[in-house]
Amino acid sequence: MPLHRREMDSRSSPAPHKSSSFSPNTAARDDGAKLREVDRNLSLGAARQGEHEVRRGQHGVASEQIKEECEEEEAAERRQQRDGLAGDSGDGGVEGAVGGESGKPDLAALSVEIDAFIAGQDGSEPVSVSEATLEMFASAVELEIARSESSQDKWATGANGEPRALLSAITRIAALAASLAKTPEGSVKHTAGAHRVTAVLNRAMAFLEDEFHALLEDPRVPKEVHDHDRCVLPTADARTGGGEAAPPYPPETVDQLRSMADALVTTGYVTEYTQMFLVARRNAFDASLRALGYEKASIDDVVKMTWEALETEIATWIKAFRHTINVGLSTEHDLCSRIFAGRHAAVGRGIFADLARCVMLHMLNFTEAVTMTKHTAEKLFKVLDMYEAIRDASPVINAFLSTEPAEGKNSTALTDLKAEINAVRSRLGESATTIFREFESSIRADAGKQPVPGGAVHPLTRYVMNYLKSACEYNSTLEQVFREHHRHSDGGGNPFAAQLMEVMELLQANLEGKSRLYKDPSLSNIFLMNNGRYMLQKIRGSPATNAMLGETWARQQSTNLRQYHKNYQRETWSRVLAMLRDDGVLTVKGSVQKPVLKDKFKHFNAAMDEIHRTQGAWVVSDEQLKSELRVSIAAVVVPAYRSFLGRFAQTFSAGRQTEKYVKLSADDVETIIDELFDGNATSMARRRT
Repeated sequence: MPLHRREMDSRSSPAPHKSSSFSPNTAARDDGAKLREVDRNLSLGAARQGEHEVRRGQHGVASEQIKEECEEEEAAERRQQRDGLAGDSGDGGVEGAVGGESGKPDLAALSVEIDAFIAGQDGSEPVSVSEATLEMFASAVELEIARSESSQDKWATGANGEPRALLSAITRIAALAASLAKTPEGSVKHTAGAHRVTAVLNRAMAFLEDEFHALLEDPRVPKEVHDHDRCVLPTADARTGGGEAAPPYPPETVDQLRSMADALVTTGYVTEYTQMFLVARRNAFDASLRALGYEKASIDDVVKMTWEALETEIATWIKAFRHTINVGLSTEHDLCSRIFAGRHAAVGRGIFADLARCVMLHMLNFTEAVTMTKHTAEKLFKVLDMYEAIRDASPVINAFLSTEPAEGKNSTALTDLKAEINAVRSRLGESATTIFREFESSIRADAGKQPVPGGAVHPLTRYVMNYLKSACEYNSTLEQVFREHHRHSDGGGNPFAAQLMEVMELLQANLEGKSRLYKDPSLSNIFLMNNGRYMLQKIRGSPATNAMLGETWARQQSTNLRQYHKNYQRETWSRVLAMLRDDGVLTVKGSVQKPVLKDKFKHFNAAMDEIHRTQGAWVVSDEQLKSELRVSIAAVVVPAYRSFLGRFAQTFSAGRQTEKYVKLSADDVETIIDELFDGNATSMARRRT
């Protein structure tokens, strides 16, 4: 079932107030009250510290008042004992409940009588309790609270592991209040005592709440032991998980929290306690994420961000999300398991499920905002990074689910969270495929009418090949994305490989169209060679891309390059070689026709000068391709020219006539060829000056 999504920025949400059930004026609880469930859609903002500071200040004053009241009550009791009033109560147990010499209420002795009364309410023979006993027991508990105010080890367990007397007293007075509410005669017989017990219970719970909050939030940790707030999650390396994280609280604090939690849950204050615990741990989570540089932003803020700003935010989000999955949730799960052990384990599982869902939903909202931004090609890789982070979260949630009872509410909460994670991952996958389609469309739409100077590698070729090289680093992820979103239905093949082949075909078609922008067919072939060679080198230089396209594509590309090479030589050098052939016009009946020979030399010289001037300005950036071109040209042209010179150079008279027509030696021709494709426009005349 879809989860209810809240606005991402919870900083403006007020922190939940502690329940007024702890007020001394609160009426006694109904005897049918059950453990109250935690609101599953609780909005957890920053915890308000001021209230607890005031509360602690009030307790300082209350402590003095309690001590004074106790001293007055003890004096009154001693007077009653001297006057024989104690015996009028009709209950001999009261005398034994008063300390012998000090006259103070004996909590241990009173507890035995109170336990008997509580146990009797469920039996066939109820045990009665006097109004005086109730008053003395309430005073004894109140005195125990006053003593604990100044005690440094108020929550330490006994030598045999038994809970602190204060916690036992609070648990017992809560049970007593419930028993009095169930007693039919209680409303008449124990009216004053019941009010007194209820008042002390509320005071005890308020004190316990403040003490519990102090343990959760107190930042005063010894610097030499801990250099961070006790309740802040450790910021281990978020990318790798950083190994095993240190616990957020020292062991003694966990033991104290566990003892207090047992008392709070046992007395029925589940909602107040869990709300306070959730706020504290949510604040700890927020602090740990801020330490990683992550700040919550609303969906509107994300949509309006520039790509440069959003790219930075995504990188920070990924780091924070991986920290949450690999460190944060595991730490919180372990903490809840340790504090809520045994009979209260279900409460701990509920708190963890609420915390996990609250934290994760806020972070998942960021991914939804990213999917709502414009789908441009440069966003693909960050979207895939987010997709992988979300995908890797599912096994972690599954591991938590495996520890939950299948029919429990907490299991449902985590199952819903898992469904939301899968839905977010699906939306990111759909965004990735949409972005890739936009990338393909941009190749089709690139119809620039201005040719690249010198036939160099086109910027589109560089962009596409570098883009595909980066994309192939996400080979398995893109294969999964395209398979999930049915971009290709060609059976069991890799759908991303098919998509990659389609992009290469689009690029090749686009380049062939751009080659026709050149008026010189030779330059068109140089352009196709440059770009084709660049594509081949990029593919072979990337093992991932090479594996995706395969040898079949590489062989076809090599065949295309050879064809472009042949086309270039035919367009440029065939007419040059024709000038060096004796086609039956140069020699007639064994006699050389000087006018024809002069024309041939003139045309050859002019052709070489033109080639040197124009093709010297052409660009072949790949050194191997440039060398191959020069070698192949020289292998055909230089021997033909050397042979032509050998046959006909002596026809001219030595001196000015030879210099006029035979301007180039074979070595000069070879030098000219070696200066081609350097991007420098130099004619033979300038070269010789």
